Amino acid sequence: MILANHGIISSSGASFDADALSFITAAAITDNTQKTAINTLVTDLKTYNIWTKMKALYPFVGGTASSHKWNLKDPRDLDAAYRLVFNGGGTHDSTGYIMNGTDSFANTYFNPSTVSGWKDNHNLSIYLKTTTPTGTGWHLGYGNTTTGDPLYGLAVRRNTTNELIYDSGNISQNGRLQTTITDAKGFWSANALASNDRRIFKNGTSFATSFSTVSGTPANDIMTIGAMNGTGGSLKYFLSGINSLTSFSDSLSPTELTNLNTAVTTYQTILLRNN
Repeated sequence: MILANHGIISSSGASFDADALSFITAAAITDNTQKTAINTLVTDLKTYNIWTKMKALYPFVGGTASSHKWNLKDPRDLDAAYRLVFNGGGTHDSTGYIMNGTDSFANTYFNPSTVSGWKDNHNLSIYLKTTTPTGTGWHLGYGNTTTGDPLYGLAVRRNTTNELIYDSGNISQNGRLQTTITDAKGFWSANALASNDRRIFKNGTSFATSFSTVSGTPANDIMTIGAMNGTGGSLKYFLSGINSLTSFSDSLSPTELTNLNTAVTTYQTILLRNN
């Protein structure tokens, strides 16, 4: 392959962004449509000036656990690069990572307590293709559930109560934004712009807002996908769903959240798995 002005030209003649190509190589992606989708996602995020804000981005492309484990932002096979380790009975196919709501979860090795300013400067996003998830837990999250240290997580329509919950601190610390929904399908973003600005966006549009000041600091633990990581790695509160993309990033402005939705929707559309 040879270098090009705007990326790298592969032996097939296709031009790829260098970061996209690193992921494609690590995940052993050979399908040209999937390559195009990844390259488009990376270049769109860079165009919108969102790429640098990403901490971890899991595009769940390739259809297998070995291709789904990679962090697009840093595709090294290291805990420090936040690559995933899958556990339990979850499955994988062309739609993404299928969480079963009983024992499946992915360990991200991402510890928000080590990220400066995380409490009031973060975003949690997930693209779901399931209308009614099963289970009473969390699609992603962590926190010391014994001592009550602040929790950070997102649950999209628990099946028994239809709850949509975004936690960014304990309830006693004004850290919960909660409402009810009837359809979990869509691209959901939980966003903290300030200590008194918590919002949930669906498909790039504001869905629920809280302006209560949140106190407390992040617990020292790691984020998991498909469940809540409790005290010392005690997994609990599982929730099912077809997960077609998950990301953790710095907080995004409303305009950036709209742009993120556009980039993710384009990506899913190329893969023929948009809702």
